[in-house]
Amino acid sequence: MEEFKKQNVRTTKNDLDGQELPYEKFRRFGPENLTEAELLAIILRTGTANKPALALAKEILKIAKFPRNGLLGLYDLSLEELMEIKGIGEVKAVKLKCLTELSMRLSRANASRKLTMNQPETVAEYYMEKLRHLQTECVYLACFDAKSQLISEKKLSDGSVNRSLISPREIFIEALSAKAVHIILIHNHPSGDPTPSGSDIELTRSVYHMGEELSIPLSDHIVIGDNLFFSFRQNGLLPFLT
Repeated sequence: MEEFKKQNVRTTKNDLDGQELPYEKFRRFGPENLTEAELLAIILRTGTANKPALALAKEILKIAKFPRNGLLGLYDLSLEELMEIKGIGEVKAVKLKCLTELSMRLSRANASRKLTMNQPETVAEYYMEKLRHLQTECVYLACFDAKSQLISEKKLSDGSVNRSLISPREIFIEALSAKAVHIILIHNHPSGDPTPSGSDIELTRSVYHMGEELSIPLSDHIVIGDNLFFSFRQNGLLPFLT
């Protein structure tokens, strides 16, 4: 740790202007009192001869892609895009991508403790970080047991919610294999708007009716947007009467 501390001091002292180094600030006040750039600088550890770690961190945060800013924008940047920044080599770029993946998994792990099939907001929270950053539509099948506990999940498609590419028959083969008592469909809208499309409604209707026939009911279909979600059941679109 002392080696880490000394290295950080050496590479950032020219950028201090009388202010504390991020690492020293962390030791005195804790991580909750650091800016995103300061937190990122600690993870980067070093900058370049003319660009201290803190300055490098600020530059990284500025190139985040629309509509996400700051740390969230790192999720959309590829290794190649990160490595175009002077001072970011492959090792630092990999660290940054691992940071975004780890933050997403931590968020999902926390949400999983509160996941309840009969509460759409808990299901949406569980899948939000996993799906809301994606640039293409992705569909998941969540299978639940008799106690409404999640027992398995399966990615059904990547790139479309078109009924011709997602067969209700294949959905229920997966559900039967998992010994599911209830199922929920979850997919994202890359636009950020979770309003269901005509294809979403058509797929939901087909799966719902097949579920009724097989006694494995479709409990909900949840569409994930950017920090927004749409629940078919919550909005009165389940059960389908026709």
